[in-house]
Amino acid sequence: MKRYDTIIIGSGNGGLVSALRLANNGKKVLVLEKNNTPGGLSTSFLRGRFEFDVSMNSLHEYGTKENPGSVYKLFEDLNIIDKIKFAEIKDAYHVFSSDSQKDFVMPFGIDNYILKMNEYVPNSKKSLEEFFALAQECYEAIVYLESNEEASAEVLGELYPNFMRAVTFSVSKVLNNLNMPFKAQEILTANWTYFGSPTNTLSFVHFAAMFYSYIAKGAQIPRKTSYEISLILADAIEKKKGEIKYLAEVDKILFENSQVLGVKLMSGEEYYADYIICDISPNAVYGKMISPENLPENAIKLTNSRVLGARAFSIYLGLNQEASKIGLKDFSYFIYHSLNSNKEYERMNNLENDNSMAIVVNNANPSCSPKGTCIMQLTTLFNGDCFDKSVSLENYFALKEQIAENIIANFEKTTGIFLREYIEEIAIATPVTYARYGGYPGGSIYGYKATGMDNLVPRIKSSLNENYIPNLEFCGGFGDFLSGCGATYLSGNRAALKILEHMEKEINNE
Repeated sequence: MKRYDTIIIGSGNGGLVSALRLANNGKKVLVLEKNNTPGGLSTSFLRGRFEFDVSMNSLHEYGTKENPGSVYKLFEDLNIIDKIKFAEIKDAYHVFSSDSQKDFVMPFGIDNYILKMNEYVPNSKKSLEEFFALAQECYEAIVYLESNEEASAEVLGELYPNFMRAVTFSVSKVLNNLNMPFKAQEILTANWTYFGSPTNTLSFVHFAAMFYSYIAKGAQIPRKTSYEISLILADAIEKKKGEIKYLAEVDKILFENSQVLGVKLMSGEEYYADYIICDISPNAVYGKMISPENLPENAIKLTNSRVLGARAFSIYLGLNQEASKIGLKDFSYFIYHSLNSNKEYERMNNLENDNSMAIVVNNANPSCSPKGTCIMQLTTLFNGDCFDKSVSLENYFALKEQIAENIIANFEKTTGIFLREYIEEIAIATPVTYARYGGYPGGSIYGYKATGMDNLVPRIKSSLNENYIPNLEFCGGFGDFLSGCGATYLSGNRAALKILEHMEKEINNE
Protein backbone atom coordinates (compact mmCIF):
# COMPACT_ATOMS: atom_id res chain seq x y z
CA MET A 1 0.00 0.00 0.00
CA LYS A 2 1.39 3.38 -1.07
CA ARG A 3 0.76 5.58 1.98
CA TYR A 4 1.68 9.21 2.69
CA ASP A 5 1.07 11.77 5.40
CA THR A 6 -0.46 14.18 2.88
CA ILE A 7 -1.43 14.07 -0.79
CA ILE A 8 -1.53 17.34 -2.73
CA ILE A 9 -3.73 17.43 -5.84
CA GLY A 10 -2.26 19.93 -8.29
CA SER A 11 1.21 21.45 -8.48
CA GLY A 12 0.34 25.11 -8.86
CA ASN A 13 1.99 27.75 -6.68
CA GLY A 14 -0.12 26.84 -3.67
CA GLY A 15 0.30 23.09 -4.01
CA LEU A 16 4.07 23.29 -4.36
CA VAL A 17 4.46 25.55 -1.33
CA SER A 18 2.18 23.26 0.69
CA ALA A 19 4.28 20.26 -0.24
CA LEU A 20 7.57 21.97 0.57
CA ARG A 21 6.32 23.26 3.92
CA LEU A 22 5.20 19.74 4.88
CA ALA A 23 8.36 18.08 3.55
CA ASN A 24 10.52 20.57 5.47
CA ASN A 25 8.69 19.39 8.59
CA GLY A 26 9.58 15.78 7.91
CA LYS A 27 6.23 14.71 6.49
CA LYS A 28 5.86 12.15 3.71
CA VAL A 29 4.30 14.05 0.83
CA LEU A 30 2.98 13.13 -2.62
CA VAL A 31 2.10 15.76 -5.25
CA LEU A 32 -0.11 14.60 -8.12
CA GLU A 33 -0.08 16.73 -11.28
CA LYS A 34 -2.17 15.97 -14.38
CA ASN A 35 0.21 17.83 -16.73
CA ASN A 36 3.81 16.93 -17.49
CA THR A 37 5.35 19.92 -15.72
CA PRO A 38 4.88 21.65 -12.33
CA GLY A 39 3.52 25.12 -11.67
CA GLY A 40 0.00 25.22 -13.08
CA LEU A 41 -0.19 28.54 -14.93
CA SER A 42 3.20 29.53 -13.50
CA THR A 43 4.81 28.00 -16.52
CA SER A 44 6.21 29.06 -19.88
CA PHE A 45 6.00 28.05 -23.52
CA LEU A 46 8.11 28.56 -26.64
CA ARG A 47 7.13 30.15 -29.94
CA GLY A 48 9.97 30.49 -32.39
CA ARG A 49 12.86 32.20 -30.60
CA PHE A 50 10.70 33.56 -27.75
CA GLU A 51 9.91 32.06 -24.34
CA PHE A 52 6.65 33.44 -22.93
CA ASP A 53 5.78 33.46 -19.23
CA VAL A 54 2.14 32.41 -19.08
CA SER A 55 0.84 34.15 -15.99
CA MET A 56 3.07 36.39 -13.90
CA ASN A 57 2.60 40.10 -14.53
CA SER A 58 4.55 40.95 -11.38
CA LEU A 59 5.16 39.70 -7.87
CA HIS A 60 4.37 42.57 -5.52
CA GLU A 61 4.33 40.77 -2.17
CA TYR A 62 8.03 40.03 -2.54
CA GLY A 63 9.91 43.23 -1.78
CA THR A 64 13.63 43.19 -1.01
CA LYS A 65 15.97 42.02 1.73
CA GLU A 66 15.81 45.52 3.22
CA ASN A 67 12.03 45.87 2.75
CA PRO A 68 10.67 42.31 2.62
CA GLY A 69 7.10 41.42 1.79
CA SER A 70 5.16 38.33 2.86
CA VAL A 71 6.35 36.22 -0.08
CA TYR A 72 10.00 37.18 0.49
CA LYS A 73 9.67 36.09 4.13
CA LEU A 74 7.97 32.86 3.05
CA PHE A 75 10.66 31.97 0.50
CA GLU A 76 13.31 32.79 3.09
CA ASP A 77 11.62 30.50 5.61
CA LEU A 78 11.40 27.73 2.99
CA ASN A 79 15.15 28.08 2.29
CA ILE A 80 14.79 28.90 -1.41
CA ILE A 81 15.39 32.66 -1.26
CA ASP A 82 18.95 32.48 -2.64
CA LYS A 83 17.93 30.34 -5.61
CA ILE A 84 15.64 32.92 -7.26
CA LYS A 85 16.83 36.07 -9.00
CA PHE A 86 14.43 38.94 -9.61
CA ALA A 87 14.40 42.06 -11.77
CA GLU A 88 12.78 45.18 -10.33
CA ILE A 89 10.04 47.06 -12.15
CA LYS A 90 10.77 50.78 -12.56
CA ASP A 91 7.32 52.40 -12.36
CA ALA A 92 4.08 51.20 -10.82
CA TYR A 93 1.83 51.62 -13.87
CA HIS A 94 0.93 53.75 -16.87
CA VAL A 95 -2.81 54.27 -17.37
CA PHE A 96 -4.51 55.57 -20.52
CA SER A 97 -8.06 56.86 -20.96
CA SER A 98 -8.95 57.02 -24.64
CA ASP A 99 -12.19 58.97 -24.14
CA SER A 100 -10.41 61.85 -22.40
CA GLN A 101 -7.14 61.37 -24.28
CA LYS A 102 -5.26 61.48 -20.99
CA ASP A 103 -2.52 59.26 -19.60
CA PHE A 104 -0.76 59.09 -16.24
CA VAL A 105 2.51 57.42 -15.18
CA MET A 106 2.60 56.53 -11.48
CA PRO A 107 5.82 55.71 -9.56
CA PHE A 108 6.67 53.36 -6.71
CA GLY A 109 7.33 54.73 -3.22
CA ILE A 110 4.57 56.35 -1.18
CA ASP A 111 6.13 59.82 -1.03
CA ASN A 112 6.91 59.78 -4.75
CA TYR A 113 3.41 58.53 -5.53
CA ILE A 114 1.74 61.32 -3.52
CA LEU A 115 3.92 63.99 -5.12
CA LYS A 116 3.20 62.74 -8.63
CA MET A 117 -0.54 62.50 -7.96
CA ASN A 118 -0.55 66.06 -6.64
CA GLU A 119 1.01 67.17 -9.94
CA TYR A 120 -1.80 65.52 -11.87
CA VAL A 121 -4.54 66.46 -9.40
CA PRO A 122 -3.68 69.58 -7.34
CA ASN A 123 -4.97 69.61 -3.76
CA SER A 124 -5.06 65.80 -3.56
CA LYS A 125 -2.05 65.48 -1.23
CA LYS A 126 -3.90 65.49 2.10
CA SER A 127 -6.39 62.83 1.04
CA LEU A 128 -3.57 60.67 -0.38
CA GLU A 129 -1.64 60.91 2.88
CA GLU A 130 -4.74 59.84 4.81
CA PHE A 131 -5.38 57.02 2.33
CA PHE A 132 -1.87 55.56 2.66
CA ALA A 133 -1.96 55.80 6.45
CA LEU A 134 -5.21 53.85 6.45
CA ALA A 135 -3.92 51.46 3.78
CA GLN A 136 -0.84 50.68 5.88
CA GLU A 137 -3.07 49.87 8.86
CA CYS A 138 -5.18 47.60 6.63
CA TYR A 139 -2.06 45.84 5.38
CA GLU A 140 -0.77 45.28 8.92
CA ALA A 141 -4.19 44.04 10.05
CA ILE A 142 -4.37 41.53 7.18
CA VAL A 143 -0.88 40.23 8.02
CA TYR A 144 -2.00 39.87 11.64
CA LEU A 145 -5.15 38.00 10.57
CA GLU A 146 -3.15 35.66 8.35
CA SER A 147 -0.94 34.60 11.24
CA ASN A 148 -3.52 34.64 14.06
CA GLU A 149 -6.52 32.51 13.18
CA GLU A 150 -8.03 33.04 16.62
CA ALA A 151 -7.89 36.85 16.37
CA SER A 152 -11.00 38.37 17.92
CA ALA A 153 -12.89 41.48 16.90
CA GLU A 154 -11.99 43.01 20.27
CA VAL A 155 -8.26 42.59 19.70
CA LEU A 156 -8.51 43.84 16.11
CA GLY A 157 -10.49 46.85 17.31
CA GLU A 158 -7.81 47.67 19.85
CA LEU A 159 -4.83 47.19 17.52
CA TYR A 160 -6.34 48.38 14.23
CA PRO A 161 -9.36 50.59 14.97
CA ASN A 162 -9.48 52.32 11.57
CA PHE A 163 -9.23 48.97 9.80
CA MET A 164 -12.29 47.81 11.74
CA ARG A 165 -14.18 50.98 10.77
CA ALA A 166 -13.40 50.48 7.07
CA VAL A 167 -13.79 46.70 6.83
CA THR A 168 -17.40 46.71 5.62
CA PHE A 169 -17.06 49.51 3.08
CA SER A 170 -16.26 49.59 -0.63
CA VAL A 171 -13.29 51.39 -2.17
CA SER A 172 -15.51 54.16 -3.53
CA LYS A 173 -17.22 54.71 -0.17
CA VAL A 174 -13.98 55.17 1.77
CA LEU A 175 -12.26 57.34 -0.85
CA ASN A 176 -15.30 59.60 -0.96
CA ASN A 177 -15.26 59.84 2.83
CA LEU A 178 -11.61 60.86 2.63
CA ASN A 179 -12.69 63.68 0.29
CA MET A 180 -10.28 62.48 -2.35
CA PRO A 181 -10.82 64.33 -5.65
CA PHE A 182 -12.61 62.10 -8.13
CA LYS A 183 -9.82 62.29 -10.72
CA ALA A 184 -7.30 61.17 -8.10
CA GLN A 185 -9.61 58.28 -7.20
CA GLU A 186 -9.72 57.18 -10.83
CA ILE A 187 -5.93 57.24 -11.19
CA LEU A 188 -5.41 55.56 -7.81
CA THR A 189 -7.75 52.67 -8.60
CA ALA A 190 -6.60 52.12 -12.19
CA ASN A 191 -5.42 48.59 -11.39
CA TRP A 192 -8.91 47.53 -10.23
CA THR A 193 -8.95 44.92 -13.00
CA TYR A 194 -6.39 42.84 -11.08
CA PHE A 195 -9.12 42.37 -8.47
CA GLY A 196 -11.86 41.55 -10.97
CA SER A 197 -14.38 43.90 -9.29
CA PRO A 198 -15.21 47.60 -9.76
CA THR A 199 -14.61 50.13 -7.03
CA ASN A 200 -18.24 50.42 -5.93
CA THR A 201 -18.29 46.75 -4.85
CA LEU A 202 -14.61 45.97 -4.23
CA SER A 203 -13.71 45.72 -0.53
CA PHE A 204 -11.66 48.73 0.55
CA VAL A 205 -9.42 46.79 2.95
CA HIS A 206 -8.63 44.20 0.27
CA PHE A 207 -7.71 46.85 -2.26
CA ALA A 208 -5.90 49.08 0.24
CA ALA A 209 -3.76 46.31 1.72
CA MET A 210 -2.61 45.06 -1.67
CA PHE A 211 -2.12 48.55 -3.10
CA TYR A 212 -0.07 49.64 -0.10
CA SER A 213 2.18 46.59 -0.44
CA TYR A 214 2.57 47.24 -4.17
CA ILE A 215 3.49 50.92 -3.89
CA ALA A 216 5.51 50.68 -0.66
CA LYS A 217 7.54 47.56 -1.49
CA GLY A 218 7.71 47.75 -5.27
CA ALA A 219 7.29 44.85 -7.66
CA GLN A 220 9.56 42.33 -9.34
CA ILE A 221 9.51 39.67 -12.02
CA PRO A 222 11.75 36.58 -12.15
CA ARG A 223 14.86 37.09 -14.27
CA LYS A 224 13.89 33.93 -16.11
CA THR A 225 10.17 33.08 -15.81
CA SER A 226 7.72 32.14 -13.08
CA TYR A 227 8.24 28.57 -14.30
CA GLU A 228 11.75 28.80 -12.84
CA ILE A 229 10.20 29.29 -9.39
CA SER A 230 8.01 26.25 -9.97
CA LEU A 231 11.07 24.16 -10.85
CA ILE A 232 12.97 25.45 -7.79
CA LEU A 233 10.07 24.52 -5.52
CA ALA A 234 9.71 21.10 -7.14
CA ASP A 235 13.43 20.42 -6.81
CA ALA A 236 13.39 21.46 -3.14
CA ILE A 237 10.44 19.12 -2.47
CA GLU A 238 12.22 16.15 -4.01
CA LYS A 239 15.45 16.91 -2.14
CA LYS A 240 13.40 16.67 1.05
CA LYS A 241 12.22 13.21 -0.08
CA GLY A 242 8.83 14.44 -1.23
CA GLU A 243 7.42 12.81 -4.37
CA ILE A 244 5.91 14.45 -7.43
CA LYS A 245 4.09 12.37 -10.04
CA TYR A 246 3.32 13.97 -13.39
CA LEU A 247 0.67 12.87 -15.89
CA ALA A 248 -1.19 11.70 -12.79
CA GLU A 249 -4.75 13.00 -13.04
CA VAL A 250 -6.95 12.31 -10.03
CA ASP A 251 -10.29 10.66 -10.73
CA LYS A 252 -11.75 10.23 -7.23
CA ILE A 253 -11.02 11.14 -3.64
CA LEU A 254 -11.46 8.00 -1.56
CA PHE A 255 -13.31 7.85 1.77
CA GLU A 256 -13.70 5.36 4.57
CA ASN A 257 -16.30 5.94 7.29
CA SER A 258 -16.75 9.53 6.05
CA GLN A 259 -13.01 10.23 6.45
CA VAL A 260 -10.63 10.94 3.58
CA LEU A 261 -8.63 7.84 2.76
CA GLY A 262 -6.67 8.73 -0.36
CA VAL A 263 -7.13 9.16 -4.11
CA LYS A 264 -7.69 7.07 -7.20
CA LEU A 265 -6.07 8.19 -10.46
CA MET A 266 -7.57 7.98 -13.93
CA SER A 267 -5.06 5.17 -14.52
CA GLY A 268 -6.62 3.17 -11.68
CA GLU A 269 -3.68 3.57 -9.28
CA GLU A 270 -4.55 4.34 -5.68
CA TYR A 271 -2.57 6.31 -3.09
CA TYR A 272 -3.49 6.71 0.56
CA ALA A 273 -3.12 9.52 3.11
CA ASP A 274 -4.88 10.94 6.14
CA TYR A 275 -4.77 14.48 4.72
CA ILE A 276 -5.43 15.95 1.28
CA ILE A 277 -4.74 19.47 -0.05
CA CYS A 278 -6.47 20.48 -3.28
CA ASP A 279 -4.76 23.09 -5.42
CA ILE A 280 -7.72 23.04 -7.81
CA SER A 281 -11.17 24.59 -7.69
CA PRO A 282 -13.85 23.32 -5.30
CA ASN A 283 -16.12 23.11 -8.35
CA ALA A 284 -13.92 20.37 -9.80
CA VAL A 285 -13.41 18.60 -6.46
CA TYR A 286 -17.03 18.59 -5.35
CA GLY A 287 -18.46 18.11 -8.84
CA LYS A 288 -16.21 15.33 -10.11
CA MET A 289 -13.99 13.80 -7.42
CA ILE A 290 -16.23 13.17 -4.42
CA SER A 291 -19.20 10.78 -4.39
CA PRO A 292 -22.49 12.43 -3.30
CA GLU A 293 -22.75 10.37 -0.10
CA ASN A 294 -19.44 11.88 1.12
CA LEU A 295 -20.24 15.45 0.15
CA PRO A 296 -21.79 17.65 2.88
CA GLU A 297 -24.70 19.78 1.76
CA ASN A 298 -23.11 22.94 3.17
CA ALA A 299 -20.04 22.47 0.96
CA ILE A 300 -22.24 22.39 -2.13
CA LYS A 301 -24.26 25.41 -0.96
CA LEU A 302 -21.14 27.48 -0.31
CA THR A 303 -19.58 26.65 -3.67
CA ASN A 304 -22.80 27.37 -5.56
CA SER A 305 -23.27 30.66 -3.71
CA ARG A 306 -19.93 32.02 -4.88
CA VAL A 307 -19.55 33.73 -8.23
CA LEU A 308 -16.75 32.73 -10.56
CA GLY A 309 -14.37 35.58 -11.29
CA ALA A 310 -13.39 37.12 -14.59
CA ARG A 311 -12.38 35.01 -17.58
CA ALA A 312 -9.05 35.90 -19.15
CA PHE A 313 -8.14 36.39 -22.79
CA SER A 314 -4.38 36.88 -23.32
CA ILE A 315 -2.24 37.74 -26.32
CA TYR A 316 1.49 36.94 -26.25
CA LEU A 317 3.58 38.92 -28.73
CA GLY A 318 7.17 38.38 -29.78
CA LEU A 319 8.20 41.66 -31.43
CA ASN A 320 11.23 41.87 -33.72
CA GLN A 321 12.36 45.27 -32.47
CA GLU A 322 13.61 46.69 -29.18
CA ALA A 323 10.87 48.06 -26.93
CA SER A 324 12.32 51.57 -26.78
CA LYS A 325 12.49 51.83 -30.58
CA ILE A 326 8.83 50.86 -30.86
CA GLY A 327 7.92 53.47 -28.24
CA LEU A 328 7.22 51.05 -25.39
CA LYS A 329 8.88 52.79 -22.45
CA ASP A 330 6.97 51.34 -19.48
CA PHE A 331 6.51 47.89 -17.99
CA SER A 332 2.75 47.96 -17.37
CA TYR A 333 -0.04 49.73 -19.23
CA PHE A 334 -3.75 49.94 -18.40
CA ILE A 335 -5.79 50.74 -21.49
CA TYR A 336 -9.37 51.91 -20.81
CA HIS A 337 -12.00 53.90 -22.63
CA SER A 338 -12.54 55.81 -19.39
CA LEU A 339 -11.15 55.74 -15.85
CA ASN A 340 -14.58 54.98 -14.39
CA SER A 341 -14.14 51.42 -13.11
CA ASN A 342 -17.86 50.79 -12.76
CA LYS A 343 -18.50 51.81 -16.36
CA GLU A 344 -15.54 49.79 -17.66
CA TYR A 345 -16.60 46.76 -15.61
CA GLU A 346 -19.89 46.73 -17.51
CA ARG A 347 -17.88 46.63 -20.75
CA MET A 348 -16.54 43.22 -19.61
CA ASN A 349 -20.02 41.74 -20.11
CA ASN A 350 -19.58 41.42 -23.87
CA LEU A 351 -16.90 40.37 -26.33
CA GLU A 352 -16.55 43.92 -27.68
CA ASN A 353 -14.46 44.72 -24.60
CA ASP A 354 -11.11 45.79 -26.06
CA ASN A 355 -9.62 47.25 -22.86
CA SER A 356 -6.38 45.60 -21.82
CA MET A 357 -3.71 45.22 -19.19
CA ALA A 358 -0.42 45.12 -21.05
CA ILE A 359 3.12 44.40 -19.91
CA VAL A 360 6.41 44.78 -21.72
CA VAL A 361 8.68 42.26 -20.05
CA ASN A 362 11.94 43.68 -21.42
CA ASN A 363 11.38 46.97 -19.59
CA ALA A 364 12.09 45.12 -16.35
CA ASN A 365 14.23 42.30 -17.66
CA PRO A 366 16.07 43.27 -20.89
CA SER A 367 17.56 39.79 -21.35
CA CYS A 368 14.23 37.94 -21.48
CA SER A 369 14.30 37.80 -25.29
CA PRO A 370 16.95 37.78 -28.05
CA LYS A 371 18.86 41.01 -28.67
CA GLY A 372 16.91 43.47 -30.79
CA THR A 373 13.51 42.03 -29.80
CA CYS A 374 10.98 42.33 -26.99
CA ILE A 375 8.12 40.39 -25.43
CA MET A 376 4.70 41.84 -24.73
CA GLN A 377 1.52 40.43 -23.22
CA LEU A 378 -1.96 41.96 -23.43
CA THR A 379 -4.84 40.60 -21.36
CA THR A 380 -8.50 41.52 -21.31
CA LEU A 381 -11.25 40.17 -19.07
CA PHE A 382 -14.78 38.97 -19.68
CA ASN A 383 -17.56 38.50 -17.17
CA GLY A 384 -19.81 35.47 -16.93
CA ASP A 385 -20.38 33.27 -19.93
CA CYS A 386 -20.34 35.86 -22.72
CA PHE A 387 -17.42 34.04 -24.37
CA ASP A 388 -19.08 30.63 -23.97
CA LYS A 389 -22.27 31.88 -25.60
CA SER A 390 -20.42 33.19 -28.64
CA VAL A 391 -17.89 30.44 -29.32
CA SER A 392 -18.39 27.22 -31.27
CA LEU A 393 -16.24 24.54 -32.84
CA GLU A 394 -16.73 26.22 -36.18
CA ASN A 395 -15.90 29.81 -35.23
CA TYR A 396 -13.34 29.36 -32.41
CA PHE A 397 -10.21 30.31 -34.35
CA ALA A 398 -11.82 33.14 -36.28
CA LEU A 399 -13.40 34.52 -33.09
CA LYS A 400 -10.22 34.55 -31.04
CA GLU A 401 -8.28 36.15 -33.88
CA GLN A 402 -10.93 38.89 -34.21
CA ILE A 403 -10.90 39.62 -30.46
CA ALA A 404 -7.09 39.77 -30.50
CA GLU A 405 -7.17 42.12 -33.49
CA ASN A 406 -9.59 44.43 -31.66
CA ILE A 407 -7.45 44.52 -28.49
CA ILE A 408 -4.23 45.24 -30.38
CA ALA A 409 -5.95 47.91 -32.49
CA ASN A 410 -7.32 49.64 -29.41
CA PHE A 411 -3.90 49.61 -27.74
CA GLU A 412 -2.39 51.22 -30.85
CA LYS A 413 -5.15 53.80 -31.19
CA THR A 414 -5.09 54.76 -27.52
CA THR A 415 -1.31 54.95 -27.01
CA GLY A 416 -0.15 55.92 -30.48
CA ILE A 417 2.31 53.01 -30.28
CA PHE A 418 2.04 50.70 -33.29
CA LEU A 419 2.74 47.01 -32.82
CA ARG A 420 1.48 45.01 -35.77
CA GLU A 421 4.36 45.66 -38.17
CA TYR A 422 6.79 44.25 -35.56
CA ILE A 423 4.92 41.03 -34.68
CA GLU A 424 7.14 38.01 -35.31
CA GLU A 425 5.29 35.54 -33.08
CA ILE A 426 1.79 35.61 -31.64
CA ALA A 427 -0.03 33.18 -29.36
CA ILE A 428 -3.53 33.60 -28.00
CA ALA A 429 -4.96 32.07 -24.82
CA THR A 430 -8.74 32.16 -24.47
CA PRO A 431 -10.98 31.11 -21.56
CA VAL A 432 -11.06 27.71 -23.29
CA THR A 433 -7.26 27.50 -23.05
CA TYR A 434 -7.24 28.29 -19.33
CA ALA A 435 -10.11 25.90 -18.64
CA ARG A 436 -8.43 23.06 -20.51
CA TYR A 437 -4.88 23.46 -19.22
CA GLY A 438 -5.45 24.66 -15.68
CA GLY A 439 -8.87 23.21 -14.96
CA TYR A 440 -10.29 26.68 -14.21
CA PRO A 441 -14.11 26.56 -14.49
CA GLY A 442 -15.07 28.59 -17.52
CA GLY A 443 -11.48 29.87 -17.73
CA SER A 444 -11.92 31.93 -14.54
CA ILE A 445 -8.27 32.32 -13.56
CA TYR A 446 -9.33 34.90 -10.94
CA GLY A 447 -10.98 32.22 -8.79
CA TYR A 448 -14.15 33.34 -7.05
CA LYS A 449 -15.14 36.98 -7.37
CA ALA A 450 -14.38 39.08 -4.29
CA THR A 451 -17.51 41.11 -3.86
CA GLY A 452 -19.88 42.32 -1.15
CA MET A 453 -19.36 40.38 2.07
CA ASP A 454 -17.58 37.56 0.25
CA ASN A 455 -14.19 39.24 0.16
CA LEU A 456 -10.73 38.77 1.62
CA VAL A 457 -11.32 39.40 5.33
CA PRO A 458 -14.49 37.27 5.70
CA ARG A 459 -12.83 34.43 3.82
CA ILE A 460 -9.77 34.46 6.05
CA LYS A 461 -11.90 34.59 9.19
CA SER A 462 -14.45 31.99 8.07
CA SER A 463 -12.03 29.47 6.55
CA LEU A 464 -11.98 27.31 9.69
CA ASN A 465 -15.77 27.11 9.68
CA GLU A 466 -15.77 26.12 6.01
CA ASN A 467 -13.77 22.94 6.56
CA TYR A 468 -16.81 20.79 5.83
CA ILE A 469 -14.74 17.70 5.06
CA PRO A 470 -12.23 16.97 7.86
CA ASN A 471 -8.58 16.75 6.78
CA LEU A 472 -9.27 18.21 3.32
CA GLU A 473 -7.95 21.72 2.57
CA PHE A 474 -7.96 24.01 -0.46
CA CYS A 475 -5.27 26.42 -1.65
CA GLY A 476 -4.36 28.36 -4.78
CA GLY A 477 -6.51 30.91 -6.58
CA PHE A 478 -9.67 29.43 -5.04
CA GLY A 479 -8.18 29.47 -1.53
CA ASP A 480 -8.50 31.89 1.40
CA PHE A 481 -6.26 34.61 -0.07
CA LEU A 482 -7.99 34.84 -3.47
CA SER A 483 -6.07 34.94 -6.75
CA GLY A 484 -2.67 36.33 -7.71
CA CYS A 485 0.80 34.79 -7.71
CA GLY A 486 1.77 36.02 -4.25
CA ALA A 487 -1.62 35.15 -2.76
CA THR A 488 -1.45 31.57 -4.02
CA TYR A 489 2.01 31.02 -2.51
CA LEU A 490 0.70 32.29 0.82
CA SER A 491 -2.47 30.18 0.64
CA GLY A 492 -0.41 27.03 0.11
CA ASN A 493 1.63 27.79 3.18
CA ARG A 494 -1.52 28.44 5.21
CA ALA A 495 -3.09 25.13 4.16
CA ALA A 496 0.06 23.22 5.15
CA LEU A 497 0.27 24.97 8.52
CA LYS A 498 -3.34 24.04 9.25
CA ILE A 499 -2.54 20.38 8.62
CA LEU A 500 0.65 20.50 10.68
CA GLU A 501 -1.30 21.98 13.56
CA HIS A 502 -3.94 19.26 13.26
CA MET A 503 -1.26 16.57 13.16
CA GLU A 504 0.32 18.01 16.30
CA LYS A 505 -3.01 17.96 18.13
CA GLU A 506 -3.57 14.33 17.16
CA ILE A 507 -0.14 13.39 18.50
CA ASN A 508 -0.76 15.24 21.76
CA ASN A 509 -4.17 13.62 22.15
CA GLU A 510 -2.63 10.21 21.75
